[in-house]
Amino acid sequence: MPRLSLIVPAYKVQGYLAECLDSVLGQDFSDFELIGVNDCSPDGSGAIFDEYARRDSRVRVIHLTENVGLGPARNAGLEQARGDYVLFLDSDDTLSEGALSAIAARLEATGDPDVLVYDYARTYWDGRVQLNNRAELLKQEGPDVFRLADRPRLLELLQIVWNKAYRREFVERWGFTFPPGYYEDAPWTFSTLISAERIAVLDRVVVHYRQRREGGNILRTTSRKHFDIFEQYDRVFAFVDEHPEFAQWHEPLFRKMANHYLTLLERPDRLPASARAEFYERASADYRKRLPGDFQRPAGPWGHKYALLHRGSYMAMSSALRANAVRRKVRTRAAAAISRSRRGALGVFYHSQLRLPLDDNLALFAAYWNRSVSCNPAAIAAEVGRLAPHIRRVWAVRADAVDKVPAGVDHVTVGSREYWAALARAKYLVNNVNWADAVVKREGQIHVQTHHGTPLKSMGLDQQKYPASTDMDFDKLLRRCDRWDYSISSNRFSTAVWERVYPCAYTSLETGYPRNDILLRATAEDVRRARADLGLAEGTTAFLYLPTHREYQHSFVPHLDLAKVAERLGPDVTLLVRGHYFYKSSPRLADMQSAGRIVDVSGHPEVEQLYLAADGLITDYSSAMFDYANLDRPIVIFADDWETYSVVRGTYFDILKEAPGAVATTQDELIALLGSGAWRDDKAAAARAAFRKRFCDFDDGHAAERVVRRVFLGESPEDLPPVIPLEERTPAPPPGPIPAAPDPITVH
Repeated sequence: MPRLSLIVPAYKVQGYLAECLDSVLGQDFSDFELIGVNDCSPDGSGAIFDEYARRDSRVRVIHLTENVGLGPARNAGLEQARGDYVLFLDSDDTLSEGALSAIAARLEATGDPDVLVYDYARTYWDGRVQLNNRAELLKQEGPDVFRLADRPRLLELLQIVWNKAYRREFVERWGFTFPPGYYEDAPWTFSTLISAERIAVLDRVVVHYRQRREGGNILRTTSRKHFDIFEQYDRVFAFVDEHPEFAQWHEPLFRKMANHYLTLLERPDRLPASARAEFYERASADYRKRLPGDFQRPAGPWGHKYALLHRGSYMAMSSALRANAVRRKVRTRAAAAISRSRRGALGVFYHSQLRLPLDDNLALFAAYWNRSVSCNPAAIAAEVGRLAPHIRRVWAVRADAVDKVPAGVDHVTVGSREYWAALARAKYLVNNVNWADAVVKREGQIHVQTHHGTPLKSMGLDQQKYPASTDMDFDKLLRRCDRWDYSISSNRFSTAVWERVYPCAYTSLETGYPRNDILLRATAEDVRRARADLGLAEGTTAFLYLPTHREYQHSFVPHLDLAKVAERLGPDVTLLVRGHYFYKSSPRLADMQSAGRIVDVSGHPEVEQLYLAADGLITDYSSAMFDYANLDRPIVIFADDWETYSVVRGTYFDILKEAPGAVATTQDELIALLGSGAWRDDKAAAARAAFRKRFCDFDDGHAAERVVRRVFLGESPEDLPPVIPLEERTPAPPPGPIPAAPDPITVH
């Protein structure tokens, strides 16, 4: 039997769950089991559990068939626990390094107590760490093992279950389980502490308690579910009443109850306004019913609050709360004044347009910082034209890119009066990056963030760990992301990353990337046309070389000697070279085109057409690999500076170990690989198949339709076209039969 059983319930935490599990499985202490409880989560949490269970035998997974809530989900894990001790860990929190070793050592040193209480620290999205302000209660002073009566101030700790290890025999002997509903920790925490005969403490931060910027804590939502607190304290006092030997705890628990009720009443965002008086009346009734005979109210403001609760006068309590609200309003008005001054800087015209009604039939699109009409927004705009032609589609385009706008596409120039009017009045704003800081999100507007790739490199808040890669203001970043209503994802991996690194209150749409629809729907004639437009002769093998941007390079410098590569591969091979859009056109690349076997396609308006035309993709760390994988064509990774790139930018996995095909780390290796045919052999195909299984979740050719039906037509998720399974999809056909592999090239 394992020494420790860790129970991790999960519901809608796919952005954080992997980090939680990694923090457990990476511990230097290994004598444990991890029981993951998928509480019928609608996201990818269950799949994440299953993947970890496949990789590590210490992980077991329970899939509940209906959502039961945190307490019953913990009970399901508790029924399966086999360890000497049971620990609970919330699925968005993590263990500190060496935490389990410290717990095991302390348990042994204290002779296996009933309960071990340990410390935690709050961690915030901006990197701040706040230590527990009651940490002094965990100092290891006096006897190593004691009863609560010896250290009653432990009740002052936060009423949580996950800062303790519980001896399983003790839990089973008392029959402790979690109740349903909100505040399920209270009956468990109080009952276990007052009944434990042997308690020990560990003065060490074991849990990093994540303070999520948005969501994640149901107790911070406005709901009548907060009335559950009354039933939970009914359970607490019923336990005390059933055991006369615990009568001494009636008064301390009464204080905890009163403080808890008052705290809820003082929080303006907990109870619906229509329910506050009812809640107060029930709280007051509980107060009077459970008031100890010789109770002494605390001094100061808390004593005054107790008196109001005893009196049962909601009007008096409401007046006190209103006084607090006035003070809050003063602070809010000051902030609003600052906001108004900022809006004034946007210009009188924009401000006047914001006062006009929204145009429900206007959609404004943009892509790549207003550089082009392309990517996911372009695919969505085309589908809007098909399914919702009553909606006018307008593009925001920079002045220096207006000449590249396709004929017939309605557009406004960034900075013009027409641009600000469209921003102010369009019902729908669709972009693959963020709109400018100056844009005001109006009530009723719908912002759709389409993104423009699957993240291999670190993104959003994760970039805080790699300061050399960015000078981003992360506060401003999150304020921009706060405007999103929808975030589009092409795979579960991306969804989990986006939800963690952009922690805002949007809805994730796992529709697939609209821009990739063509890769699943194009015909052989479409492929032939794409190649003809590039001047590729029949029988030519075309490689698309598409390297990514590097923060430590200010211009496009190919890591390959392209002329040499083209020469070594022979006359039947053409290199299509596309520099990253962050870089200006390369004169050197233009010079190399004269031979005809190197074609600069950096300015091509549709990268998807390049995908269709290419027999294979050569890239380093570009997200192009994830899109191109939908074609099920060969991909070659040329990673000559992986060590530098991964250290400077940070990455989510090791591309050398989890590549979508063959890998080369030097130019000579690449030439030999391409010349021998290893770029398309069985080993490369097997790697690509594993990559596709992991990253081609939703791209089935119907992504744009799903987005338009959901966002623009308001259809329910259940009514959208279901995702076609990967094995049933038919990608666009390859350019044609690839010639037999030539004799291996000898590199000199």
